[in-house]
Amino acid sequence: MTIRLGTNPIAWSNDDLRELGGATPLETCLSEARAAGFVGIELGHKFPREPNALRDVLSRHDLALVSGWYSARLLERSSDAEMIAMRQHLELLLALGCQVLILAETSNAIHGDRAMPLSRRPVLKDWGVFARRLTALADLIRAEGMALAYHHHMGTIIQSEAEIDQLMVMTGDNVTLLLDTGHATFAGADPVGLATRYRGRITHVHCKDVRAHVMQNVLKKDSSFLGSVLDGVFAVPGDGCIDFVSVLTALPGYEGWLVVEAEQDPAKAIPLEHARRGHDSLTQFAALAGLSTTS
Repeated sequence: MTIRLGTNPIAWSNDDLRELGGATPLETCLSEARAAGFVGIELGHKFPREPNALRDVLSRHDLALVSGWYSARLLERSSDAEMIAMRQHLELLLALGCQVLILAETSNAIHGDRAMPLSRRPVLKDWGVFARRLTALADLIRAEGMALAYHHHMGTIIQSEAEIDQLMVMTGDNVTLLLDTGHATFAGADPVGLATRYRGRITHVHCKDVRAHVMQNVLKKDSSFLGSVLDGVFAVPGDGCIDFVSVLTALPGYEGWLVVEAEQDPAKAIPLEHARRGHDSLTQFAALAGLSTTS
């Protein structure tokens, strides 16, 4: 089976901490992403949100739109209200030919608060209401021809392995999983185990590595999520402790995107250099796992 390699603009301009790469033009991000070998890119805050304008800027760099993050508030509103709120985002992704919509529940989330330690993240108590609303929303999105790919994420209600397992058990099959190797490892989860258990429901993969010594330090001092990013907890594939060959081997027949999404300080981790390293390492790891890639 053939997969495609994409990247995320967060290596050039951070969405949650916008002073990181704030002066970097979108054109620089896109030209360097293509120069590194990627054939697609996810949305970032500097991208146009009108379909024709977005299609034009991407086509100038021979890039496809992979998908885009959506911050849901299903703990606060119904699935129908959420569908109304996400309508413009959904239609943009549909117009650009995307197959998945990346979604994370962000009610009370702390991942964007530099002053909030990770130990203060929200914990979900009423699983029934959330699971029903998420399933209903996923059904609505599927009816329009797209999959909802749920993004487990540090600092949110779905962070740990147990929470990912509970999410998969309590929601319907139209709720698919975005496997993020970096967030799984940071949360103490086993990305190989997650890939093995949920292969049939994984529709999107974010490939970020983790520097184990940094992770241990930030957990010990109970850093904020953004503090851990600034400390360098994440890295491109091959620069950390994750066994990507084993993760990808657990996804036989996977057809979709592998996305290098490794938020780092671009002043310390030169984006083009790290993008090339991540692309080349991930290409090698995919080949060793029996997955072929297109370029």
